[in-house]
Amino acid sequence: MTPNTAIVLAAGLGTRMRPYVGDVPKPLVKVGGKPLIDYGLDRLAEAGIERVVVNVHYLADTLERHLAVRKAPRVVISDERGELLGTGGGIAKALPELGDAPFFLINSDTFWLDGIKPNLARLAKGFDADTIDALLLLAPTAGSVGYSGRGDFAMAPDGRLRRRTEREVVPFVYAGAAILSPALFADAPAGAFPLTLLFDRAAERERLFGLRLEGLWMHVGTPEAVAAAEAALAAAV
Repeated sequence: MTPNTAIVLAAGLGTRMRPYVGDVPKPLVKVGGKPLIDYGLDRLAEAGIERVVVNVHYLADTLERHLAVRKAPRVVISDERGELLGTGGGIAKALPELGDAPFFLINSDTFWLDGIKPNLARLAKGFDADTIDALLLLAPTAGSVGYSGRGDFAMAPDGRLRRRTEREVVPFVYAGAAILSPALFADAPAGAFPLTLLFDRAAERERLFGLRLEGLWMHVGTPEAVAAAEAALAAAV
């Protein structure tokens, strides 16, 4: 079943993008003439999601003005101006707006070119709330644009995930999109915390799964990555 709500994380400080972006929040940095956050919101609209929560903190007024003109999906703001809550705390704060069913999560600084079938539809098809608390979209580290790290996860043949140890190199990086169950946030800490804390808990319970992305993933975290992503987009046209 396809979730009917989603959250887009857009409250980060985007420090690696400064001073390249000046007074533009990172989610509004343009790649191929289009703000980063609109790539994720457009994917959600194509998946039939009508209501999306977006959390805001840095340059929140600018981001809210941009989002106010969107017709689809309908955007609800989760205001973190007073305190930046991290990836986990930001979602926990927004849970009342997300409802009691599984929901999509998308980071505002990541996007991809789909393969034959949309990756969000593939995530929805692969999610089973009886056995999964979090289903993460994973990109292969080799061939992804704008990424040069050691990876995030190793994936078993059945899709179960194990996080990379400190000195290990693993083949998959979290692509910034997922389906999460509200059950993932049971006994979550108060205040600010990283979502990886809950991913680790889910992995211990063998309820953290991954799905390999079909297509091309692009991580846009630095000015250099913007140029690389635009080159990849141009090559795909």
